[in-house]
Amino acid sequence: MSAIDTGGQPLVQIRDLSKTFTQKVSVINRLLGKKPEYVRAVHGVDLDIYPGETLGLVGESGCGKTTLGRCILRLYEPDRGQVLFDGQDFLDVRGPALRQMRSKLQVIFQDPNSSLNPRLQVSQIIGEACLVHGICSRDEVKGRVEHLLNTVGLSSEMIDRFPHELSGGQRQRVGLARALAVEPKFIVADEPVSALDVSIQAQVVNLLMDLQEKLNLTMLFITHDLRLVHYISHRVAVMYLGSIIELGPSEALFERPLHPYSKALLAALPKIDPRDRAKAAAIQGEPPSPIHIPSGCSFHPRCPIATERCKIDEPELRPIDGGRMVACHLVEPEHS
Repeated sequence: MSAIDTGGQPLVQIRDLSKTFTQKVSVINRLLGKKPEYVRAVHGVDLDIYPGETLGLVGESGCGKTTLGRCILRLYEPDRGQVLFDGQDFLDVRGPALRQMRSKLQVIFQDPNSSLNPRLQVSQIIGEACLVHGICSRDEVKGRVEHLLNTVGLSSEMIDRFPHELSGGQRQRVGLARALAVEPKFIVADEPVSALDVSIQAQVVNLLMDLQEKLNLTMLFITHDLRLVHYISHRVAVMYLGSIIELGPSEALFERPLHPYSKALLAALPKIDPRDRAKAAAIQGEPPSPIHIPSGCSFHPRCPIATERCKIDEPELRPIDGGRMVACHLVEPEHS
């Protein structure tokens, strides 16, 4: 996707966002003196997301992508950090102001089977959001729901159906309509097509892109599918063990990744040309446990070019060239 202007004021500014979970200890282990362990899910994340932009967030399963998205929306309360939305710290908002602000930040969940109430009809699933946030009166709800269904490519005849009467793609469209019901500015799309068939994935992704342009939406698109994130995103952030290790324009990152982890991810993509039999260099070992994060650069136990410095000093995410940022001691600007 073509680049977007990042010279203006970001819509969403994330500063030093961190989240740690405490693992429960059974009564027996507690009596034996075992102490709780802590899972570092998100660690010191800094991100700017600009109006009208789709920022893709990629990484291996368990790297903290979904936790980051939920912390931004306060579905999880972060341990520390800031989430500035339109210049206001979303994490400091309380009471009625929080409900009003929540309507501007919405989410599309990964699994429509679990994110839609099976006891409610489509009209209730979408209409409830309109009523709670005062978007329309009770008399206007039906017309509003029918309009939203048409917006996401569904027939108004589905208004009285229950989720189990819909296909996977239709359920995800209902989830999208519910998110759009409150006229948001920013949407976190958490792997919104991973549970769908490939043919349906393309339809939903193209719908998201059309709606983004039509409604001027800003989106954080979370996925593990690199080809998909290349197609839909203006910029891409690569995440590893709770930290952002590379960030840059989509085209530049896919043409010339800088971080060794990003290079390995892209090298592992299946080749379209069957004559290209070059064997991809696999990433060494398994991802370390988020309970026991390696010292220094968290990727150094799997990195083929790690040095002694990488084992000691944690690299900062720093600017390189062309609006790109990378957290690696061994990557230097081209002009240096």
